[in-house]
Amino acid sequence: MTIRTIPPACFSLSGPPAVVLPVWKDLAHHLQRMKPFEGIIPGSAAADRPIRFVERDLPYRQITEVPEYRFDDICRDDIVIDIGANVGAFCLRAARYSDRVLAVEPVAWEVLEENVRLNRVPVKVIRGALGDGNPGIITWDDTMVNVPTYTLSQLIGITGGCDFLKCDCEGAEWLIRPHDLSGIRRIEMELHLPPVGGPPEPALLEYIGRHYDFDIERKPCHDVLGVMGILHASRPAV
Repeated sequence: MTIRTIPPACFSLSGPPAVVLPVWKDLAHHLQRMKPFEGIIPGSAAADRPIRFVERDLPYRQITEVPEYRFDDICRDDIVIDIGANVGAFCLRAARYSDRVLAVEPVAWEVLEENVRLNRVPVKVIRGALGDGNPGIITWDDTMVNVPTYTLSQLIGITGGCDFLKCDCEGAEWLIRPHDLSGIRRIEMELHLPPVGGPPEPALLEYIGRHYDFDIERKPCHDVLGVMGILHASRPAV
């Protein structure tokens, strides 16, 4: 598998720890009330059309290719969560397999929504980031935003489950509580080291080691810049 090297962005998460985000349950209720999707049906002939992206001159990188991720085993009835969706490179493709895809993006969410409409795929978009549930400051290249953050368990509560998790959130993956992965069949996750993110969380790695078959596809040329590699993990069938 060929890895396309992408220089890591300046992406950080911080925020006042005493502020509690009260809106995620309302957001879940809103998503549940959305009209049924009427666009491309996964697995149909229309699903073979090329992925299209709007062109915008913006102060941050718009990622349109994701050759580093493996996702051809997404099933039609899978619930897919894409954390760090950028402009939709992964979630737009995942929606060709499943009609239940949630994309979480703090910076490029408006362009992401345009791309979802352009491709007429079943992706619901949340403006926000993975975190501890408190508002946070996110920087991506030359753009800084203050957005809601959600724990993985909150995102799973919004969607009603998660079968396939893709996560590229520049170090915030170490905030995932291990037991929140319970029930997730597949994980595709970019793992980061300082200076991009904090130090690896041993408890998370230990949980993955106990409950998943996995390999980490290394990116040696990026080690000094804070990218550890791509985690490909599958939970063994019971």
